[in-house]
Amino acid sequence: MKIKSFKIENFRNYETLELELSEGTNIFCGENAQGKTNILEAVYVCGTTKSHRMARDKEMIRFGCEESHLCMRMVRQDIPYRIDMHLKKNKSKGIAINGAPIRKAGDVLQLGSYIFFSPEDLGIIKNGPGERRRFMDMQLCQLQRLYLSSLTAYNRVLLQRSRLMKDMYFRSDIADTMDVWDEQLVRYGRPIIRDRDKFVRLLNEIAGPIHERLTGGREVLKIEYEQSVGEDEFEEKLRGGRERDLKMKITGCGPHRDDIRITANGTDLRRFGSQGQQRTAALAMKLSEIEMVRQITGDNPVLLLDDVLSELDENRQRYLLDNVQDVQTLLTCTGIENLTRNRFKIDRLYEVRQGQVACEDAD
Repeated sequence: MKIKSFKIENFRNYETLELELSEGTNIFCGENAQGKTNILEAVYVCGTTKSHRMARDKEMIRFGCEESHLCMRMVRQDIPYRIDMHLKKNKSKGIAINGAPIRKAGDVLQLGSYIFFSPEDLGIIKNGPGERRRFMDMQLCQLQRLYLSSLTAYNRVLLQRSRLMKDMYFRSDIADTMDVWDEQLVRYGRPIIRDRDKFVRLLNEIAGPIHERLTGGREVLKIEYEQSVGEDEFEEKLRGGRERDLKMKITGCGPHRDDIRITANGTDLRRFGSQGQQRTAALAMKLSEIEMVRQITGDNPVLLLDDVLSELDENRQRYLLDNVQDVQTLLTCTGIENLTRNRFKIDRLYEVRQGQVACEDAD
């Protein structure tokens, strides 16, 4: 897949912006706080319906406006697509593909895969379990359409179960409905557990060799899925823990409590890894996503790199740049010195200044 062009209106600090993109590397260069990240966010929102910043729709609309419009033209397997998205302050977003309105985000997600890599992602190892669950969910939602349906339904049921446990304190007559919610939680939770297990196994298989090359063979990376509960035992443990759940007013087991264990030479990087080790493991995991998309979809993703080079040493910079040469890339930076030093091919260079973007073809 390749993005041909995109247009944004009243998005973040942009009143209007329309750009034609190269199928290779597109560099957005400028000082901080000029709007570079907003461009990448707009592309990601248009391709996935969600912000990588977890921002709500109304937070992305330009100040003083009621609505924002995003439009992206892309090609996948020689078939052209146009995605139109309207973000609204007080209503659900409107989405259309080739002019036809859609209701499910999965219809957009199946058109392509987007990998967003920012300095915050380098903290995926040391941050809380929620960050690693989000890492799994964001990629799985793009790779498997049914995963998004299961995850959405599971979260909805989980919320209803939590409300029920709180309401039961005042209304004991509704206790019998717990069985219904437990049944639904298991129904939607099992495929999530199954898909995450397959995802982490493949991630470990791909990331290991990448990490080995990054460390010169000095460290062996291992990534393991830490399940809160197994797929086959979910129902039994959920029922067995009901008394405890009612007491605590929370659901004590399920995929909402999953995590990923990441070790190097047997050392738990979350607890004992140095900053350098954690960043190397995070880089290996993000680069693995590219190969994972290729293996599962047979296509390349679009890579969005947000000022990540400034957080990497020269060795990691070189490795990253060497491995994204054949992927359509949108990269933001404050200067192109790191790119030219590593002889990175720049197909199109954009200068971003105070919400204005000037483009010139790179040599």
